[in-house]
Parts: sequence; structure tokens; C-alpha cells
Amino acid sequence: MSLASGHQTVLLNEAVAALQIKPSGCYVDGTFGRGGHSRAILAQLGPRGRLLALDRDPQAVVAAQAIGDARFTLLHRCFGGMAEALREANIQAVDGVLLDVGVSSPQLDDGGRGFSFRFDAPLDMRMDTTQGETAAEWLARADIGEITEVIRNYGEERFAFQIAKKIVAARGERPIATTGLLATLVRETVRTREPGQDPATRTFQALRIHINQELEQLALALPQAAQALGQGGRLVVISFHSLEDRIVKRFMREAAAPDALPKDLPLRAADLPPPDLRLIGKPVRASAAEIAANPRARSAVLRVAEKLAAPASAAHGGRRA
Repeated sequence: MSLASGHQTVLLNEAVAALQIKPSGCYVDGTFGRGGHSRAILAQLGPRGRLLALDRDPQAVVAAQAIGDARFTLLHRCFGGMAEALREANIQAVDGVLLDVGVSSPQLDDGGRGFSFRFDAPLDMRMDTTQGETAAEWLARADIGEITEVIRNYGEERFAFQIAKKIVAARGERPIATTGLLATLVRETVRTREPGQDPATRTFQALRIHINQELEQLALALPQAAQALGQGGRLVVISFHSLEDRIVKRFMREAAAPDALPKDLPLRAADLPPPDLRLIGKPVRASAAEIAANPRARSAVLRVAEKLAAPASAAHGGRRA
């Protein structure tokens, strides 16, 4: 559990252990949230260690101010801008990167943020409330095809077209401006659903992912993280649904595979360029005890990869300019 607001950090011990913290190492927590992972990393760092944390949520930035530690820096940034953040922090290479992907519990539990159908609130859904289009604004202008595509692709919702049609018809009478109205429209459209799942679950997930460009940001962040790692550095990623995990799994597998070369090229296997990463262990899931204490942990998957070769910058100057 983190120290902030009683927020339970999923796979806390497993993720930090996977980083194999060096006391004098330099690490990136790409998703600060309420600081559960960051605090655990700092607890294992020595006086010369360093931790750079990123988060796009202004509330997370405020929460980070409670960490009064000279070894700790937080930047208001999405992890898709990791390379730029590292340059701004004057860091050339790191010993580990941790990404805890997706919406955080504080975001879901704050009804005013518009992420959850459990509350009737303005339909916002932005992780960074200082910029970008809200879900309500997007639904007001998107056509039926765009809405269908988002709900189908990001929510894996088989009733996507029917939901989109319902939304477009309803907005002709009044704006779809609240979570309560959107949830009602979806429930009126989706009559069957898996036991225990609200009919609005997939639609809300899809809109949130789209509004925040979550999958695009993840696809941007992974190669930047791998590039930043020094030799032996660890990339640790926790994902919470199949779309995220598919991107992480594919990236790690491809980065861990040798480069494909023409079959008739006269090279021995030992002469082939090595892959960038190697996979570490099997995917880790939350224990039954953790799921019982925190049901949101049930879908979490942790994957780990290790850097095989140091980036050029690491060979010429270390971690700090």
C-alpha cells in the first residue's frame, strides 16, 4: 500500500524486486500515481541514487510534493515523452524503468474526474486536465463511424455500432455531458453482459483510452525506455487489460529476437548482432491474497526484460552530464 490516501499499489513488491535496485543506480518511475512504487524504490536507493518520476495528472504532481528527497525529481509529463524528460533531467542512461500502465485507482475513485460510471459527474476522462479534449467534447463532434470504431477497438464491445447510434440520436436532444447520462444510454442499448459486469464498462474503458491516447503513448514509451537503459538495466511493465499487454508482449518479444538477416549471408550465429533485450522469467500475476485485498489487481500482468547492450551515451559519460 502506498502512503498516500490509502491507495493500494498493485504488484508493488514484485515490480520493485524485478528492477534489481542498485543503491547508486538511476531509475525512472514513468507512472508516479500516488507514489507507491517511487517510495519503495527510494527506500532501496543509497545517497548517490536517483529517481526520476513522470506523471501527466496534475493531482499526482501535487501528491509528489510530499516526497521531500533530494534524490527524487518529478516532471509533469506523459511517459510517451520519456526521452525528452531524461534530457531535461540531464540523465543519459538509467538502470531501470517501471511503467504501471492505465488509469489509477485515485482517478477512478474521484467521481469528479469522469472516469467512472459509479458517479454522476461531468464527462471529462482526461488524465491531464490542463490540456486536450474531454470525452463530452469528443462525443459532441465525432460521427457515428468514429464512435463505433473507438468503442469496438478499445472496448472490444460487440454492440459498438448500436451504442454509437444511440449516442448520436440522444445528443440531438441534449449534450452527452455527464457520466450518468452516458452510462444510462449504454445500459439501455446493451441488454446482455457477463455476470457482475456493468454494461457501460467497455464503453467507458474505450473512451478513456481514446481520449488519453493511452495505447499510442505506451507504444512510444517502450522503445524510449529500452534505449535509455544501460547494460543490464531492467524494463518492468504492469498492464491491466489485453490491449496494453499485447503491445508490451509484442515489443519485448521483438526486441529479444535476433535481427532477421538473409539466409545466404556468410555469417556464423556468433557473429550476428545480438538482440536489444532478453526476457526475464514468466509473466507475473497478483496473488490470490492481493486480489482479495484489492480486486483491481485481478487483471494485472507484470512483464520484465533486461538490456543486453549499453547505449552509446552510456559508454561515454555515465548517467549524469
